[in-house]
Amino acid sequence: MRTPQQERSRATQARLLDAAVDSLVDLGWAGTTTTVIAERAGVSRGAQLHHYPTKATLVMAAVEHLADRRAAEIRAEAASLPAGTQRVDRVIDMLAAVFTGPLYAAALEVWVAARTDPELRTALVPVEARVGRELHRLTVELLGADERRAGVRESVQATLDLMRGLGVANLLSDDTARRAALLREWKRHLAAVIRD
Repeated sequence: MRTPQQERSRATQARLLDAAVDSLVDLGWAGTTTTVIAERAGVSRGAQLHHYPTKATLVMAAVEHLADRRAAEIRAEAASLPAGTQRVDRVIDMLAAVFTGPLYAAALEVWVAARTDPELRTALVPVEARVGRELHRLTVELLGADERRAGVRESVQATLDLMRGLGVANLLSDDTARRAALLREWKRHLAAVIRD
């Protein structure tokens, strides 16, 4: 059983993680500072430093927190997925929503910053590798796909890569119409690969 101090500590961490994500969404990497995050979280700078001594550690913890939270949300949504081709359609729609939402934009802010920040890159690479593996596994599970069959593993990975690219394209302009057309074609392709 947790003590009241442990509960307060966990609540402070959760507020800091949520504030970090909100700041990345609203202000981007350049505008996100540990001071801004602490203010948004309503915690003292000392409390922020106690839990997360650097911006990189705080942002990496926020990225992991969100990836775990989104995976749990997707699993909960999966309970209502239909069978057959409609299932593929819904899974693709769920993934498209993940990769065009504000949380993906926040993740991209971190990726771009990591390109020129060695400390951040060192922290980000293992986190992204884990998140990527878990998202691949989750997608296979949601699709009910058998990766032992020829082309299935590659098609699942291509699905995730397509979603990432469509998410990037969506950042600067509303890409809804083009994305919908591409996704219709991809749904047909993926359904055929999984069924064959």
